[in-house]
Amino acid sequence: MTSSPAAEATLTINLEAIASNYRLLAAKCPKAQCAAVVKADSYGTGMAQVAPALERADCQTFFVATLKEGLQLRPLLQDQSDIYIFNGLPIGRAALLASNGLRPVLGDMAEVREWAGFCRQHNSPFPAALHFDTGMNRLGLVPAEFADPANDDLFTDFSPALVMSHLACGDTPDHPMNRAQLHHFRQLRQVFPGATACLANSAGIFLGEDYHFDMVRPGIALYGGCPVENTENPMAQVAFLQAQVLKVKTVPKGQPVGYGGNTLMARDSIVATLDVGYADGYHRQLGAGLGHQGASVAFQGQKCPLLGRVSMDLLTVDITDASPAPKRGDLVEIIGSTITIDALASQANTISYEILTSLGRRYARNYQPAKDTS
Repeated sequence: MTSSPAAEATLTINLEAIASNYRLLAAKCPKAQCAAVVKADSYGTGMAQVAPALERADCQTFFVATLKEGLQLRPLLQDQSDIYIFNGLPIGRAALLASNGLRPVLGDMAEVREWAGFCRQHNSPFPAALHFDTGMNRLGLVPAEFADPANDDLFTDFSPALVMSHLACGDTPDHPMNRAQLHHFRQLRQVFPGATACLANSAGIFLGEDYHFDMVRPGIALYGGCPVENTENPMAQVAFLQAQVLKVKTVPKGQPVGYGGNTLMARDSIVATLDVGYADGYHRQLGAGLGHQGASVAFQGQKCPLLGRVSMDLLTVDITDASPAPKRGDLVEIIGSTITIDALASQANTISYEILTSLGRRYARNYQPAKDTS
């Protein structure tokens, strides 16, 4: 664990919680391999620390978004771990992927042709994944492309190690698109029966065994986000964010707080100023004013509401009713057991993914290690 020499805004990541979440998700899919999505710096929690912890928890397959992320991830893992690049094959970079043991997720026929040509040139069927579009209409191959007999030779020049698709509405279990995509994927994977099949993301795991196939690839659930909307969250809390109290002062009734002066105190109040703002990923929409109630922070389990706008580097909160009240130098909870990432996301009118991936780089970062289960 690292520590800061002085009190300041601090982000603590519990690696044991991540490992525990991985084991819980793997246990829900006993017939499938459980991979891990570690893109976007492991959803803002720190790929350099998280990926090795997941590998020690027996994860053998990892997904990132970009080639750059794949190159950063490769030296963190054992050589036998597989790394897939969601965003596919950048033009002219086949040799770089192959030499680093990275596998592109091919979602366009131009990518398939380039990868197949590279494999043919080097007389080596380097593995890759094929991404089928089953209704997302984003990335992915469509049947008319890979069913064209003119393209048959392309798929013999390399090894389609994995076939995959992506659920558009997995976090809404009753959405009809889930069954439609499942049906479509079942048909498409028959074209490549020898390849590992993967459809389920975090939410897809909770849709049941029909969606698990040979591999599942959780993301947000690993990091403590609720995988299915409007349900109790079964995942352990991973991220704990605390801000330092810089100043405590009394603000008389009728006086404004913050930019714009649109928050007037309804009573004589005690106001604390904290060292976190929108430059640190705390969304400006979480502020209060003009009849709008903002988010809250917490001190020893007591919620303290925001006052005024969120500034670039600062928050102001009402601690009048807190007992004991925080004082200068104390750390208060921004995200934690009282203020969860999902609750904060709801107040910001966004999703937990954005809350985590927006976490700034100015925080002192602590990593609580995972238990050694070897």
